[in-house]
Amino acid sequence: MTIKIIGMVIVAYLLGAIPSGLWIGQTFYHKDIRKLGSGNIGTTNTFRELGPKAGVVVLLMDVLKGTLAASQPYLLGVSHSVNPLLIGIFASLGHTFSVFDHFHGGKAVATSAGILLAYNPPLFALACAIFITTLLLTSMASCASIVGITSIFIIALCEHDLILSCVAGILTALVLWRHKSNIIRIITGNESLVSFGLVYYLKQKHHK
Repeated sequence: MTIKIIGMVIVAYLLGAIPSGLWIGQTFYHKDIRKLGSGNIGTTNTFRELGPKAGVVVLLMDVLKGTLAASQPYLLGVSHSVNPLLIGIFASLGHTFSVFDHFHGGKAVATSAGILLAYNPPLFALACAIFITTLLLTSMASCASIVGITSIFIIALCEHDLILSCVAGILTALVLWRHKSNIIRIITGNESLVSFGLVYYLKQKHHK
């Protein structure tokens, strides 16, 4: 069992470490996403700099990394003794500290969502609803990400799911740390907006 656990952890980390945005940009667009926009290799910066098609592909790949990583205990028939969340979290760590990108990486939001999809699909659907609602209200992907992951942590505490609470707490702390510059911009009113949503509409209306 110990060897299986070690193997699953390594596979989860390597799956998470795949720098989707970086490789998609270099392979199909001949651009280094790290040198464009915010410099982040995640979905939001890919959408802005490489377009919707690339953004959707990167989003799906990043979610899939987390889902595959956390699904290993189910696939190997050991989910009764190894909680999928404890394996999946290494995918988020791999995404944030990628061995393929000099231990740099993204902000772990989509990959963390993928872990939740494998563990609890209804809760994943709720997290998506919270994310989309927040995005439509604030027009800020960073704000939606922070609210979404924090909401799952609070829900896990309310449901007394100890392992989910611990893992969601760690991932919330990781996401907050990776978004620290975004948080400062949100507070000062300088955060970048997506081109839709309530706040974007109000700002456009105000400038007319």
